[in-house]
Amino acid sequence: MEENKDENLEHDEEFDREEGNSSLENVIQVSGMYNEWFLDYASYVILERAVPHINDGLKPVQRRILHSLREMDDGRFHKVANVIGNTMKYHPHGDAAIGDAMVQIGQKEIMLDTQGNWGNILTGDRAAAPRYIEVKLSKFALEVTFNHKTTKWLASYDGRNKEPETLPAKFPVLLAHGVEGIAVGLACKILPHNFLELIDGSIDILKGKRVKIYPDFQTGGQADFSNYNDGLRGGRVKVRARIKKENDRLLMITEIPFGTTTTSLIESILKANDRGKIKIRKVEDNTAENVEILIHLPKGVSPDKTIDGLFAFTDCEASIAPNSCVIQDDTPKFLGVSELLVYSTEQTKTFLKWELEIRRGELQELWHFASLEKIFIEKRVYRDIEECETWEEIIATIHKGLKPHIKHLLREVTDDDVARLTEIRIKRISKFDSFKADERIKSLEDELEQIQFDLEHLTDYAIAYFKGLKERYGAGKERKTEIATFDNIVAARVAVSNEKLYCNFEEGFIGTGLKRGEGEYVMDCSDIDDVIVFRADGKMMVTKVSQKAFVGKNIIHARIWKKNDKRTIYNMVYRDGKNGPSRIKRFSVTSITRDKE
Repeated sequence: MEENKDENLEHDEEFDREEGNSSLENVIQVSGMYNEWFLDYASYVILERAVPHINDGLKPVQRRILHSLREMDDGRFHKVANVIGNTMKYHPHGDAAIGDAMVQIGQKEIMLDTQGNWGNILTGDRAAAPRYIEVKLSKFALEVTFNHKTTKWLASYDGRNKEPETLPAKFPVLLAHGVEGIAVGLACKILPHNFLELIDGSIDILKGKRVKIYPDFQTGGQADFSNYNDGLRGGRVKVRARIKKENDRLLMITEIPFGTTTTSLIESILKANDRGKIKIRKVEDNTAENVEILIHLPKGVSPDKTIDGLFAFTDCEASIAPNSCVIQDDTPKFLGVSELLVYSTEQTKTFLKWELEIRRGELQELWHFASLEKIFIEKRVYRDIEECETWEEIIATIHKGLKPHIKHLLREVTDDDVARLTEIRIKRISKFDSFKADERIKSLEDELEQIQFDLEHLTDYAIAYFKGLKERYGAGKERKTEIATFDNIVAARVAVSNEKLYCNFEEGFIGTGLKRGEGEYVMDCSDIDDVIVFRADGKMMVTKVSQKAFVGKNIIHARIWKKNDKRTIYNMVYRDGKNGPSRIKRFSVTSITRDKE
């Protein structure tokens, strides 16, 4: 019995080892999961969510919203909640994402006509709930964004519907809207540009000129594009609020920088005041349709210096880093905005060519059948089939009757053409007017001739197309942001002296936090100033104003130090060696290495 037990144990252990080895072969290591699954996820986020496509300038959610609206379009407004529900057939990421994206598109006032409370880009107020607000496609969007004949279609995520791969946009929607997205290891930030300037730029490109375009923001304000770098990484755009001096005691902000709201701007002003960077008495927000923020100043405060302080210490001035990135050929590409405009313009020209060729084909078919119908009736070919007994005999007889009269046609007559001729009603044949038929054929020929002319002069046709867009939709779309060049504001020069500087000359301590009795009052200062000290041993040091700092014993001079100050002249008397002559040195201190003796 004992021997049998041992044998069974050995057998079980051997079986466990074999099973363990086979199971280990099927284990996927964590590193393998990371490499495969994370890369798939990153690719999905970049291609399907965060970065717009170069062809139509839209992210997938935006494209699906517009496609859904086109599908529902009947000329009337739709509840946004209904549009969201219909869009979910194509976009499997929830109603909140669709609703937020639709509000962002609607607030641009280009592609959508809106009704109800769609929020306020100036104050940051949110839009009303989707069940309360309404939307439909704008006439502009219907004209420039849709054409099912030039659209490539894909199956939706569940295979039940068809959605466009990209929309056949005949306008640089991406540059007009601007876009911001954060993907995995990749970010995109394209700033919005002016509607009219984009059209003018496209016309110049078609004329063979080089163009340079700059952003334009709905919030207005001023912007310095000196370092724009065509919207590529490494560029910077400085944006400022528009501040008016009403009088010596009142400033008014009438336009705010891009990326801010009146709420965030006022909060930054109050924080700067609390930190002592600027001095204000109170702030009033009277913003309604237009921005109106009133800043009341205390008596004796310089309004000009306060304006500089607002730019230096609050959100009245901001710096934006653009990063122009798009999807092209299923790959993220970093292309400048000028290059994107060239691509869009050439694409528009291509779409216009396709539309003309498609229309030419349709007109040729209409002309072909109109000519056949005229022959069929005028030459009384329909009478030849009265004695025919079979369908095949009818088809053959009509072909035979038409043959002497079809040499001028553009293509051969098919059985389908003949079948259509047999469907003409007797009433129509009896009322056939040869003169009207000739007029219709002539109008088709005239239109075909015009299309051929446009195809041969495609650039001129595209220029006329853009001019037409400008004429029909350009009203009220003038530039809102003033292009300017800003001088750098040195924060230390405009900071309010909100601290008092004390110094213990003997012990060598200096700062704003010395307790009573620890030091002597030197002067008022701000917490971002630098202080210069000279000691009895002839050494000098510049250090940042702080609560309390040790700079060396036996201080003989301490004052606020300004960089590049050539007006302050120091006079130092010293002896050259132990028994040498006394000398006087006159000098200024214009630049230093901070905290170095």
